Amino acid sequence: MNHMPANKDHHPLRALRAWALYDWANSGFAALVQTFVFAAYFTKAVAENETLGIAQWGNMMGVAGLIIGIGGPILGAVADRSGRRKPWLGLFTGVCITATFLLWFVQPNASYVWLGLFLAGIGTIGSEYAMVFYNAMLPDLAEPKIIGRWSGWGWGLGYAGGLILLIIALYGFVQPPGWFSVPREGAMHIRAVMPLTALWYLIFCLPIFLYSPDKPSTGVPLKKAITGAFSQLHDSIKHVRDYRGIAIFLLARMFYNDGLTTMFAFGGIYAAATFGMSASEVILFGIGLNVTAGLGAASFAWLDDWLGPRKTILFSLIGLVIPGAAILLVTDKTLFWIFGLAIGIFVGPVQASSRSYLAHAAPAKLRTEMFGLLALSGKLTSFIGPFLVGWLTLASGNQRVGMGAVIGLFVLGLIGMLFVPPVKNTK
Repeated sequence: MNHMPANKDHHPLRALRAWALYDWANSGFAALVQTFVFAAYFTKAVAENETLGIAQWGNMMGVAGLIIGIGGPILGAVADRSGRRKPWLGLFTGVCITATFLLWFVQPNASYVWLGLFLAGIGTIGSEYAMVFYNAMLPDLAEPKIIGRWSGWGWGLGYAGGLILLIIALYGFVQPPGWFSVPREGAMHIRAVMPLTALWYLIFCLPIFLYSPDKPSTGVPLKKAITGAFSQLHDSIKHVRDYRGIAIFLLARMFYNDGLTTMFAFGGIYAAATFGMSASEVILFGIGLNVTAGLGAASFAWLDDWLGPRKTILFSLIGLVIPGAAILLVTDKTLFWIFGLAIGIFVGPVQASSRSYLAHAAPAKLRTEMFGLLALSGKLTSFIGPFLVGWLTLASGNQRVGMGAVIGLFVLGLIGMLFVPPVKNTK
């Protein structure tokens, strides 16, 4: 892959900082919509009952994951053919921001179930499609020897952004009386968090468009780029068979990323339903989780560059499995807090090191193609975890049984990573 000339000539540090700040902007959607505020509000206040709401939310996340898995690599290949990534990043960022803002209209009534599911699903698709193009920008902006730390710092910034936004949501809107004295009729104090999240995303996504250079346009028309994308995808899949280590890595990541996706989708729901947490308690837990996750992502960023991404991923997966299994067994709320916050330490590193592993392992001429496959491995089966949790919860009537699927996915990913070869951190 050829690095952009702009990377060398026009403030590379400013470009990297602007790139990392996008994680700060995007994380609000994951924290407040997918996990700690809207997801819990939907199952407890919008759906007919919590068990049905959990199943409906799981099915929605599953459908969104399937759409992302199929469309993400194709869109990535189209962008490869046309050259530029920022227009695509801007388009899907806008989709997510708009859907998030419109969640304000989802009132605490079962007649709003389908509107809530539709908007949350569209927002999820927009957010994840945007991340495909965002992640692919990193190898163009950072030298190989510092990819690990910038990947980790990006995730760390993301958790810091989620933390601050959760604090504003909790003390500004959710807990009475609130800094902004939002009325509580019709759950307005909860719903108002959604326009806040959209505004946050809009403001902090701007630097990447202003200061991070894009690849130049190839001049290939969109129709031709779409046609060529399918042949490029075929070539990518053919190439990955020639690189056994990368193929095993993508397979292992498919499992543990499904586990992470599912955990994010159901973390707030599980806390609210199983431990009887109020909206304020769920947000407080989210704040604590963002603190530990941010610290983990930032500190492990150095470990990635020192020991390598493979060892960092293995260590992090063990750190997810042990407290994750404990959470399914404990009934005491204090123990849930302890083990839940412990999980946070290892969430960021496993995500950041996955990004840096491929940036190191993929041959330069195939790196962008391989990032397309990274998106594929992360999303093609991402519907399985949420569907499993939804179905198991509905069949057993017990959310602990449903959430057991998450631990199983982490274990499968851990086993797969044992067969992945290490990579050197310089090229």
